Formats: sequence, structure tokens, C-alpha cells
Amino acid sequence: MYRIRFHGRGGQGMKTASRILGRAFFLEGFEVQDAPRYGAERRGAPMFAYVRASRNTINERGIIRRPDLVVVADDTLVPVSAAGVLQGVTEHTVMLINSNEKPEVWKDRLNISGQVLTMPSVAEKEDRLEPRFISASCAGVAARLVGVISRTSLKQAISAELAHLGAAVVDKNLAGALESYDLMGSHSGSVTPGHEVPAYAYQNPEWIELPFEDARVSAPAIHATATSEKMKTGLWRTMRPVIDYSRCNRCWWVCSTFCPDSAISLDDEGYPQIDYEHCKGCMVCVAQCPSHAIHAIPEQEAEAGTPAGERL
Repeated sequence: MYRIRFHGRGGQGMKTASRILGRAFFLEGFEVQDAPRYGAERRGAPMFAYVRASRNTINERGIIRRPDLVVVADDTLVPVSAAGVLQGVTEHTVMLINSNEKPEVWKDRLNISGQVLTMPSVAEKEDRLEPRFISASCAGVAARLVGVISRTSLKQAISAELAHLGAAVVDKNLAGALESYDLMGSHSGSVTPGHEVPAYAYQNPEWIELPFEDARVSAPAIHATATSEKMKTGLWRTMRPVIDYSRCNRCWWVCSTFCPDSAISLDDEGYPQIDYEHCKGCMVCVAQCPSHAIHAIPEQEAEAGTPAGERL
């Protein structure tokens, strides 16, 4: 049985990728399961989708714990523990990461024994603010890696799953997916079906007895104040709002009131300041700013040192 996980952020199309790959498997005569799983259901939050495919009846249910292929659509998810990208990865697992870094770099970083690949390069978008939907390309690469899905089945699956979006969208996604499918030809068949641990080989865990401690020490006080500060939700962000203070009118009640995460505060002079550790990049402040003093830049550019409108 093939067990495949797609990891991405809300809005990047991983649910669609799993549906495309699942339908392509089905067209090749496989029994199929495909489903998404969400945490916080919002754009930018980590989520994953999974696909099971087998020539026989599938009796497994639930999430995939020992994947044969892990597709990571956003490489910033790798260090986020809540995303679970590396959960269950073994020497049998093939890791496919959408990244500009070379596979050797990722293999060294992750220190895993299995095969690591990166998505084939695609042309940069003319509009840098246009969302980078790569669901069809991820499905196309996965289809080539398993080596049992034909180009024809992949085209039929994409056409069927995206038909409701119109011919232009279908054609655009077909072009990207088929290009990725062709570029990964040298790795066709590198993903092989895995096997779950049989029930007769199950061993009881070796429990470790721990002495009881005061609950305030050994357990999180989830009802206490300020505990959410420990969750750095800024890691979800793909676009960063930055403030051009030369245009800011200090009408702080607008941006700070509309911010759903209370990530905008004021300094001593009444200028708004953005807490990037907790700003999720929803861009509500960009839409609401009456003087258009807040704009958005890709997070990668911000990390590279692009000026963020500092006040002199």
C-alpha cells in the first residue's frame, strides 16, 4: 500500500493535491483514500492531507504514521514541531521538499537516512503578491515518484478536480503539473509501497513511573493569563505587513482594533508597532489602513533584510 502525506499551509492547496493524486490512483485501478486534516482552520496555518492507495481493500483508517512519501509544499514548515513534517519518517520514506536549497543541504540539516528530493524549479511569478498555488505540481511530482500513474491519468485527474474553476485555471495547472511530472522522470518509481507493523508483532510499551509533582509544576496552567505568548504564531506567516511611517497618521485605533490577534501595539509617541512573533499575516491591517501606510511583502524578502519602513 502507498501511504503519502502532503504538508502545507492553509490556502496552498494541499487538500486539492491529495484529491488530484487520489483520483489519478483511482484511474489506474487502485482502491483509494484521500482526506485533509486541519489544525487552526485559517490561511497560513499548518495542515496536511493524506492519500492511501492499494490494489486491495484498504482497512486502515486515520492519519498516516509511517509514510512512504512526504511532500512538503512550504519549507518553512520543517522546523515547526506542530506541523509534524518528520513524524514517522524512516529510511524507507522519500522526502520531497519545495525549496530553493539543494537536496544535500536538507539531508544534512535533517540528518535522516532516507532519500531527500526537492521540487523542480519553476518560473518566478510576475506578480510577487499572487498566491503560489502549487497543488497540481505537488500532485504531478508525487504521481511520477510512485511510478504507477501515467501522464494521461494525471491529466484526467486534474481536469476533473479543477473543472469547476474554469478552463483557464485547468490549463494553467495542467502545464505546471505536467512540467513537474516530466522533470522528475529520473526518479520515477523511487517511492515504493510500505508495510505497517503487523498486530502480532506488537509489544507493550515500557512504562516509566514518575513521582507525582504539584500540578502547577508538572502540568500547564491553561487557564492562567498570558500563556498564548509562548506560541510563536508568527511562524505561520507567508506575507509580512510593514508600516511606512512617513505615511502613518497615527490613527492607531483602526489597525490595532481590526487586528484579530492583538499583534499591533503603540510606542510612546503613538505610532503602531507590529509584534511579528504573533502576527499571522492575515493582512487585515493592510486592507483597513485608511492612509495606505501598511503594505505587504513576501516573508522571504523580509528575512533577507528588505527595509520594513523603519521610523527615523
